[in-house]
Order: sequence, then structure tokens, then C-alpha cells
Amino acid sequence: MTVSAAVLNSTPGGDVPPGTGPPTREELLAHYPAKFTWSQLKTFVNSGDLGLLKRDRMLQKRYDAWAVGINAEYGSIINYLMNYRLQWGKRDNLSLLPSTLDIGETDEPEVISTTDHKINSCHGIPRDLPALPDDTPPYFTANTQSKFISIIQNDWPYSVPPEIEHTLVWTQVPVFHEDLIDESISSRIVQDGLWGFTGNTTPPPSPSTLPTCLPALADWGITIDKLVRSEKGSVTEEELVRRAGQEVHNFVRRRWSEDEWETAWFVNPPRLQSVPGLAHIHVFASRKHT
Repeated sequence: MTVSAAVLNSTPGGDVPPGTGPPTREELLAHYPAKFTWSQLKTFVNSGDLGLLKRDRMLQKRYDAWAVGINAEYGSIINYLMNYRLQWGKRDNLSLLPSTLDIGETDEPEVISTTDHKINSCHGIPRDLPALPDDTPPYFTANTQSKFISIIQNDWPYSVPPEIEHTLVWTQVPVFHEDLIDESISSRIVQDGLWGFTGNTTPPPSPSTLPTCLPALADWGITIDKLVRSEKGSVTEEELVRRAGQEVHNFVRRRWSEDEWETAWFVNPPRLQSVPGLAHIHVFASRKHT
């Protein structure tokens, strides 16, 4: 087993003191154990209300404290992303939770400790998105050039099992676009967002099973009456929704080979977007056992 692979699969030995800033894998295991199983996570994604997906409440407090310092240094989270975290077209080598998808026998990511993970200050100077050429596509597709994309691991992952990778696909071109979303379903997409599954050998859990999974959300006080979701539409409407997410679906299938990975992906509706104006796709990926 390589050093990086060992880090990815390690369990904390002895006491692991909690730190500040983005957590390490050892800290997640020791202090923020998963509240959801993989099956429950897929149920939440397929429920129709993406607001069910949560970060551990104590980890959220740690994030909130970190964000105060980031806002003071960079002016905003968006400035931090644009000036430091997102490196368009390049491989993510800043994550403390590196993806096994990126590890090759001779091409291993640098494992950065919390003490070495320093932020290069830009003194709060904002930087706009890079100027886009005239031939830039109007919206995200499975063939969008890598220079318009930044694929990183979520530094602050949701409360998912440690073997589930939580990846963010940031894109300079929009995911929601009128050419993809028929007017008849636009209000539904605005409320619910988009989601899908790849590499699954059985259908994703039915939304009807959600009540049996809600106890996993007890820490957040979620009950069935608090859900925000649309009723299932007609066959035609459901097909239009599927088409609206087809480009994202094809992108995920291409990056996470269905022979090796099972994924649940989603794009938050505007009401749930943490960074409005900068499109991103969440991908939860589980490597299949061979």
C-alpha cells in the first residue's frame, strides 16, 4: 500500500486533538463521525429536497469560525475561492482529503498537514472570473473544456461515511440554462435543483422510504412536514427534468467510470446555493469493491 493510500484508509490511533480550519481525515473519524449511511445518503438525494443533506453540526461550527477569518483576509468566501482555492484546469493538490481517483502509482498527491496548510493572503482584493473567450459555450456540458472547470474535494464534507468521497465540480459556465430547461419545468428546477445516480446496479432508494431514514437527521430537527419538494410530475415533465440534467449526468459517468464507481450527484437550486453566481456540482462517489 502506498503512503497516500494508507492515509486515505487510516483510522485514528489514540487521541486525535481537534484543530481549526479544514479537517483532516483523522479528525473526521475521531470527532465528526458519519451520521448517514450510503443508502440513507442516496435516499436524501432522491427525496426531492436537497436541503436534507447536512454537515455535522460541530463541524459546521468549526466552518463558521474558519469563515470569519477567511472573510477578514479575503473579503468574502467567493474571493477566497477565486484567489486561492479554485485553480481552473489544474489538479487539486490543496485538499487535506485527497481523492483516490487522482492517485496513480507514480503520481500521488501531496498530503498537506494542518500546520503546513497556509493561506496566501491577497488582502481582500477581489478577482473576477477569468475573461471568457468569445467561443465559450453558453452552458456546462459533458465536453466542457477543463480550463473552465475546477474539480476539488469538499474541504468541509457533509456527514457521510469516510469511504464516500465528496467532490465539487466548479464551472465558469452555467449549469442551469434556458436552452436546457424547458419553460414548463423552470419553476420546479428553481425550487428542487437537479440530481442523478451513476454506476448503480439497483435503482436508487425510493422517496417513499424517506420516513425510515429521517431519524438520521434528528440532530437537525428535520421532520417530514418541513420538506420542500415538488410533487412527481407527468411522464413528459419527468423526461424534461431528466434532459435538463443529462449533460451533468454524462460528465459524471465519464469521470467516475461506472465499472469502478457508484455516484450520487446533485446541483443545488438557487435557494440552497452557498456561493450564488458560481456554479458547482456535488458528487458523492463510492468505489466499488472488486
